[in-house]
Amino acid sequence: MGYEEMFPPMDMKWHANAAKRFASPFVDNPHDRIDVDPIILSHAAVACGYTIRDFYEKPELGIHCVGYISQLYDLLPVTHWFYSMPWTRELGLKLQYKETLPPISTGPILSEPGDVDKLRVMDKEELKKNYTLQEFYRIYDYVAKNLPMTLVPISYGFDLVGAAAELVGVENFIMWTFTEPEAAKKLVKIYTDTAVNGAAGMADKYGMAMLIVGSVLANNDIFSDEAVEEYSAKMMRYYVDQSFRKGAGPQVFYHLCGNHETDYKVFKDTLIWSPFTVFHIGYKGKNVFPSKLLKEEFSSRATIMGSVDTKLMINPNPMTVYQQAKEQLLAGRDAPKGYILGNSCECPPYTLPGNMLALVKAARDFGTYGSW
Repeated sequence: MGYEEMFPPMDMKWHANAAKRFASPFVDNPHDRIDVDPIILSHAAVACGYTIRDFYEKPELGIHCVGYISQLYDLLPVTHWFYSMPWTRELGLKLQYKETLPPISTGPILSEPGDVDKLRVMDKEELKKNYTLQEFYRIYDYVAKNLPMTLVPISYGFDLVGAAAELVGVENFIMWTFTEPEAAKKLVKIYTDTAVNGAAGMADKYGMAMLIVGSVLANNDIFSDEAVEEYSAKMMRYYVDQSFRKGAGPQVFYHLCGNHETDYKVFKDTLIWSPFTVFHIGYKGKNVFPSKLLKEEFSSRATIMGSVDTKLMINPNPMTVYQQAKEQLLAGRDAPKGYILGNSCECPPYTLPGNMLALVKAARDFGTYGSW
């Protein structure tokens, strides 16, 4: 039995309405209400009775769970699937599947700054025969066959600094940014060039590749504003620019996870903004990044995505979720290029359904676009 035989057909009436809502920020035609994208990943598998490990180890099953559960919560009508370290296996890292986590590294493969010179960027044709791109092809071929209305092929640069750091160990990498900055920069560049070639490989096959790229390890809990700009923001710009030049895009999702208390300022004039860009910041200090500030700084350049604290999604208090969602919606809903409500990071796998309902109900109650 294929995974597609384990799920009822998609509700096409729901999908048609959700698709208009999903497109509305980019075509300047408000529809229905503000969309909700809690970055639902392995929670979809858990909600269908599977495990977090199932989601990552059986990606066709995982992505079908995303499509199926998105109907339940009335979320985005598209399917997406990813983990935090794509393209690292091509550079020599081994990943281990875990019961309660996305795949993790079995350990660094480099220990000395001079070892970085041993790494080689794979070209596009080599990547097509290797782990990550083969995995993405499997997933999106499955979606094209079984859930074609939800198909949005995605290529993940994701955390350019964090994924590169795994190759030498995160602690070593942070130290190198002080003691061996040229080696640290070269490492991130090699990872980024590999990810660019991966995006080109996706575009070759599907004619497009939505880009997801973020600044996760590079945040104010660890780095200065200057270091975030040098190691992360400039490389995010390079990744998007080079991917566009090789046929990927045009949609871009910038995800700034963790604390970006002051470094958010360095992204504004550094990143590339397409007409189909969504910009998201998780936290400012210990609190969710305020939608009011997000709107002031970025809403003229992109659709902005405001946040409810992910910690609240596993707290048995739906009213707390509803109230924070209300505050964020009222502060951001009239953003000129549109507003999306989400979580400050990936939806927790064991999110309480009552809290998810509170998130969506807040969007229905307060997620109008300005005056209508």
